[in-house]
Amino acid sequence: MLEKWKLREVIVLSVLAVVFAVVYLVFMQFGNVLYGMFGLIGYDLIFGIWFIVSIIAAYIIRKPGAAFLSETIAAAIEVMIGNAVGPRLILSGMIQGIGAEAVFAATKWNNYRTWVLIAAGMGSSVTSFIWGYFISGYAALSPGYVTAMFFVRLVSGALLAGLLGKWLSKSLAKTGALNSFPIGKELRREKSQNGISA
Repeated sequence: MLEKWKLREVIVLSVLAVVFAVVYLVFMQFGNVLYGMFGLIGYDLIFGIWFIVSIIAAYIIRKPGAAFLSETIAAAIEVMIGNAVGPRLILSGMIQGIGAEAVFAATKWNNYRTWVLIAAGMGSSVTSFIWGYFISGYAALSPGYVTAMFFVRLVSGALLAGLLGKWLSKSLAKTGALNSFPIGKELRREKSQNGISA
């Protein structure tokens, strides 16, 4: 999968995985607070944040496997730095990454418009929810509550992974750090079209 990747792409993916492993671990504590306030659905309010690295990595690198690998590696690093869930979290990361990767694959990794990024975030919402349904005992909850959890997670995936992921990626590109990536070239082209020197 990585044989056609350039060294800078591997480095960027690795850095993103490390950074968001830390972010994910921090948000676990925030999720615990929301769980205490709202019950299980509290996690779903912010669940999209745990998919965001797959969107950012795919949007920046634009190669097959970027979404899946970034999410999987971030989960593995999160386990190493202290997530109490343990090795099972790596499988969760893989399943989340598959959801986003499937959407990019459906476009043959050629379309990174906003609606595709939103759909990818929602794709992770779907696969993660199916996984959670079987391992977290959702079947014991009322169907109405489970349905509400699902739709809240879909919205969270769309907003916190899809839209926020795009915004963070473009913000990073504006610093010039991604000039050699397609997103950096797009930004320079947009500036040129608007009559602004890149």
